[in-house]
This record gives sequence, C-alpha cells and structure tokens, in this order.
Amino acid sequence: MYKLKHIFRLGIKELISLRHDSVLLLFMLYAFSAAIYMPASGSAIGVHNASVAMVDEDNSRLSRQLAEVLRPPEFQTPVPLAYDDMDAVLDSGRFTFVVNVPLNFQADLLAGKQPELQINVDATAMSQAFMGAGYMQRIFQQQLHALSGQETVTAVKLTTRAVFNSNLQSGWFLAIIQIINNVTILAILLTGTALLREREHGTLEHLLVLPLTALEIMLSKVWINIVVVVFCTWLSLELIVKKALGVPLVGSMGLFLLITALYLFACTAVAVFLTTLARSIPQFGLLTIPVVMTMLMLSGGTTPLDSMPVWLQWVMQFAPTTHFVSLATAVLFRDAGIALVWPDMLALSAIGGVFFVTALARFRTSLAS
Repeated sequence: MYKLKHIFRLGIKELISLRHDSVLLLFMLYAFSAAIYMPASGSAIGVHNASVAMVDEDNSRLSRQLAEVLRPPEFQTPVPLAYDDMDAVLDSGRFTFVVNVPLNFQADLLAGKQPELQINVDATAMSQAFMGAGYMQRIFQQQLHALSGQETVTAVKLTTRAVFNSNLQSGWFLAIIQIINNVTILAILLTGTALLREREHGTLEHLLVLPLTALEIMLSKVWINIVVVVFCTWLSLELIVKKALGVPLVGSMGLFLLITALYLFACTAVAVFLTTLARSIPQFGLLTIPVVMTMLMLSGGTTPLDSMPVWLQWVMQFAPTTHFVSLATAVLFRDAGIALVWPDMLALSAIGGVFFVTALARFRTSLAS
C-alpha cells in the first residue's frame, strides 16, 4: 500500500511541476484547441475553389456553356484567357486548370465528328490536379452529351453511397487525426522532458536517496500523464470537435478514452526509453523527431495503410499509433463496440507492455550508472 502512496505522491509532484511550466501549458492549450480547429476547418483534401482559366477560340454558345458549368465550391468562375498567355500562366502557377476550346468545336460536334477539348493541368498542386481533372472531365462529358443529343448507354449503373460521412467532409477525419497526432506528441514530450529536467536539475538524485524504486518513479510519470492528456482529449472532443466543428461522434466516449489511456501507456513507455538514450533535452528532441514522424506518417492517418508496401504494413503493426488510428475511427465514427475492436485493443496493450518492460530495464540501468 505504501508503494501506491509513493506513486500517487510522485504523480502529484509532476502535476505541480506542470502547473508552474507556463510554456508547456500554453503549448497544451494550443495543441488541443487551435491546432485542431484550424486544419479541420481550413483544409480540404478534395477539390475546393480550384482556379480555372478558359481559352475560348471557338467563341460559340457551347463554349460559353462549358465555362458556365464549372461552378463553386469545387471551381472558381473561369477567367477568360488569350491563347498566347496560356503557357505563361501555367508556368507562373496562376491557374491550376486551363481549358482550351479549339476553333469550330461546336460545329464539329454537331456534325458528328469527335473534336478534342484540351485541359491543361498544373500537377504541382497534386491533390487538386488529380481529382479536379476527373471532376472536370465528367462534367464536360455530361454537358456535351446533353447538347449533342446523344445518350450514353452503360452496361452497369453504379450507385455510390457514402457511409458514416455522407457529405464526404474531410474536416471530420482531419479533426480526429489532429487529436491523435497531438496526443502522441504531448505524451512523449511531457514524459521525456520531465525526466530529463529532473536529471539536469539534480532532482532525480534526490529521489534515489529516498526509499523509491525505478518502477515507482516510472509509474508516477505514466499515470499522471495519462490523466492530464486524457482529460485534455475529452475537453477537446466536446468543445472543439463536437461544438465548434460540428462533427457528429456517434461512438462511446468512455470506450475511446479507455483506448486513449492504453495508447498513452505505450507512448509514455516509448518516451522513457528515449530518455535512457539521451543525456539532455536537446538530444531527446532530436531523437523524438524521427520516432514521432514515423509513427504519425505511416500509421494510416496521413496515408492509407493498404497503399503501403506489404513489408511496411507488417512493420507498422508493431507501432502503437497504427492500432490507435484504427480504434479511434472505428469507435468514434462507426460506433464499434468492444466485441469488434478487442483485437486491436489487445495488440495495443501488448505493444505497450513490451515497451514498458524494455524502458523499465533501461531506466534501471541508467539510474545505476
């Protein structure tokens, strides 16, 4: 029982230290508010407000109608452009799309010929260019078939239904991914900087002369960071994601916070392990950058896991972030229960346990040296 008191009191000491660290408190406030709201409300993965210029050499009713069918919010109103200026505006990046309607386009179409319509794309804007070119092609095909009186006959009619996000709003997904990213960064930073600050200030040596073990010191870091970050995550979900962004989270909040606690247990163990490799806070920061970036970029939150090489997919199964991304989206958006997500929860617990045992062994060695 007295060991539990030690762990509790050491955790309270960490909380008091955090309360007096104004810079870290400001960073936490930013990470769970503006850092989530701004990307989710201001970023768009699909085509949005793409700039278009129209080179109308035909100057016909059809060419003017083609310009009119490109409407907001996907496309800006097309800007008339001279043919000689087409290369210049593409080179300068002024327009993402430049549509060239050639001479006699309407006459050739009505005569049953197959005239060509040129769409020039600035592919440096990759997301807009790739998806926008497809959008524009389908829009023009529908308009041209309607004006020419031809009907397209397809063997199969496809009906697409978007599940869990009927309007395909990318901000919903981005808000949750931002929370996952910030939870990862804060879990590692809070634990690592606290341990290294104690080492640099000599507080760790004071703790070692007390009847404390390495396990008690490490567990005190773990539980207080779990409490702080889980509380901030809950506030962010309720105030920023639900109210400010209007994202409908249909899943169990309690189950998600439990999963977050398991994930924080694993991340805290990773942070302790990194502190045994670093001797100062700057070294810890340099070690943290490749570790955190790999966890965030290859976990399935930034790019789909299925699009990666098979060997990399297997490697990332040993990263806790991969399972956390899968669990978060399943619980919050698809209302998945424990009966569906328990394999990922078990994998997350096992990964956290392995990291914790390894970090504890390294931590004991570093204290003895």
